[in-house]
Amino acid sequence: MANIKSAKKRIKVINKKTLQNKIIKSALKTAIKKFLVAVDAKNVEEAKTTFVTAAKSLDMAASKGVIHKNKAARNKSRLASKLNSLGA
Repeated sequence: MANIKSAKKRIKVINKKTLQNKIIKSALKTAIKKFLVAVDAKNVEEAKTTFVTAAKSLDMAASKGVIHKNKAARNKSRLASKLNSLGA
């Protein structure tokens, strides 16, 4: 355990930021999973709405630095191709 006051503060800040990143990542995974479930069910209307949510979540995670911007772009591209394969 840290003895120096600034080191103790850094530990508290890091724990807070880690929790925030976990929340964002969890919401991102949930949004992507909802989209994939809609695609598997071949529900075009639901897939369109959940795609918008998933893309927004990816952009937000990339802007917050939780994931890399290229990973967000790659995932959005893959999700869009799945949506297009439905005939949307």
